[in-house]
Amino acid sequence: MAVARHFAQLPSYAEYRKLFWYDWGPVFYRGRLNRTGRLLGIASDPGPTERIAGRTLVGDAGQRVQGFLSKVGLTSSYTLVNAYAFALLPSHAQDAIPLLSEPDQLQWRNKLLELITGPKLQAIVAFGVQAKTAVRLWENRPDVPVFEVPHPSSRSPKVLLDSWRAAVTELRGIVTPDPDGDPGVPNYGPKFLETDYASIPARDLPFGVPPWLGDDAWGRSDRPKHNNSVERPSTDLRNTLIWRAPKHA
Repeated sequence: MAVARHFAQLPSYAEYRKLFWYDWGPVFYRGRLNRTGRLLGIASDPGPTERIAGRTLVGDAGQRVQGFLSKVGLTSSYTLVNAYAFALLPSHAQDAIPLLSEPDQLQWRNKLLELITGPKLQAIVAFGVQAKTAVRLWENRPDVPVFEVPHPSSRSPKVLLDSWRAAVTELRGIVTPDPDGDPGVPNYGPKFLETDYASIPARDLPFGVPPWLGDDAWGRSDRPKHNNSVERPSTDLRNTLIWRAPKHA
């Protein structure tokens, strides 16, 4: 498969390893890779839950994005990737931006985007600054509407909700919903609610993962609250992950 071969040709991040959780390796995508996606979503980088799943946007941020897709009426016809294939250390976010323009990385990323998008594409959504930059650097970008919205982990909830609400409203008039989708569900209100999340479909995850992976509603209602089942302990941020299962599982 051409996409798999392209994944294997990812340019080295070794020169920039201090900016990333480098030792955990890359995480590439979630969703459809066969050029059938009607919406392409680009975020910034995979996190700890994504590393466990081997798929991007499956943790708390990913479940917010899944809710966003659900409000547009999409249940399967989407493709999700990131500006970086490695998890970025938040404190080095600004330091990593030049990497997006580095010729080998730029060429690899743009070819990937071309391999996974096709004539059915109707819209592109860039979640966050890193993704916006990556989209703007895509020279042969398809002639479809591009929406630049805050990252799902934005610390400015009102800005996020106002932007996502407006984007959903416009996208409902652009993107054809899936047969089992419902673009008539409520749009975002003044606060982000549990009903604004959606669990990650099993089809988007590797076979054999626990059935609760990709649905952290149990953690968000737990005490103390935790929004992800996987976390990086402060005692060893770069090389240790802690994975927690719900007690009822």
